[in-house]
Amino acid sequence: MEVKKKDIRALTKEQLRAFFVDHGDKAFRGNQVYEWLWQKGAHSFEDMTNISLETRKMLQDNYVINHIRVDQMQRSEDGTIKNAVRLHDDLIVESVLIPTASRTTACVSSQVGCSLDCKFCATARLKRMRNLNPDEIYDQVVAIDNESRLYHNRPLSNIVFMGMGEPLMNYNNVLKAIDKITSDEGLGMSPKRIVVSTSGIPKMIRKMADDEVKFKLAVSLHSAIDEVRTTIMPFNATFPLQDLREALQYWYAKTKNRITYEYVVWEGINDTRKDVDALVEFCKFAPSKVNLIEYNPIDDGMFQQANAKAIDMYVSVLEANHITVTVRRSRGKDIDAACGQLANKS
Repeated sequence: MEVKKKDIRALTKEQLRAFFVDHGDKAFRGNQVYEWLWQKGAHSFEDMTNISLETRKMLQDNYVINHIRVDQMQRSEDGTIKNAVRLHDDLIVESVLIPTASRTTACVSSQVGCSLDCKFCATARLKRMRNLNPDEIYDQVVAIDNESRLYHNRPLSNIVFMGMGEPLMNYNNVLKAIDKITSDEGLGMSPKRIVVSTSGIPKMIRKMADDEVKFKLAVSLHSAIDEVRTTIMPFNATFPLQDLREALQYWYAKTKNRITYEYVVWEGINDTRKDVDALVEFCKFAPSKVNLIEYNPIDDGMFQQANAKAIDMYVSVLEANHITVTVRRSRGKDIDAACGQLANKS
């Protein structure tokens, strides 16, 4: 029976150094291999040209590199790029490059499918098949950085964990991926340019605060009234708004980082003055800003984008209460790359 080889990227640099010492080689060889794996993004041991053929063969006999593959790349009229990413076990996730005049942002996935059950999201209709490993998250970022340089002549500037999956349900792997992305031995990106978006898992928000993470937090809120939020995000029955609010207060007390609320306004669901007033109250306990996001249909009659008057009401009431608000137009709708659409067609 063939022994299943371990993915070499699951090893720390120290473990790699120890491997070479155990095999009668110098420890610094581990540093060289580590650099090939992370900074240079080697897809195979053959790529490691400053290492002898004999050593590469030894690596091949002991390990694999489970690299992702961009199976299909779609380009939108507005410059957005969507990647269908094939993993080593043939499962597929999607990631997106979102360009603006001043930046390019990678929207990356953290799970195959999703652990949660938001009614308005295409990804939530897929069952969660597994969590992504740190290297699979990292590889999505590298692929988008390469596309940013190729198509937009600049490196990737920002990362948002707003693709498929609930990042806080894959907390350890997401943190390990961010450590690599922000490390000088990885991509060297600033954690301040990374946003982790959660639907709101109170226990994990507290853990992030205790772990003193340096990245930013966004909460996919969509209603500050429990009954309404539970109809569109049923898991809210388990993690009600009061618990979420207390966790966010804890987050702010610990980190002093303001919170971003992602918020879609739907016709007949959360488009009344009562909904806006509840949101204003929810925003008051800690410095925050609200991103009003255009809704992207997923062939479902239940959810329809609210009319412009409702959006204007939200903006004027929030501004009157000195809450920063931005209306976000969706990008990449023509290739199903917009918010909530991932995995709609694949």
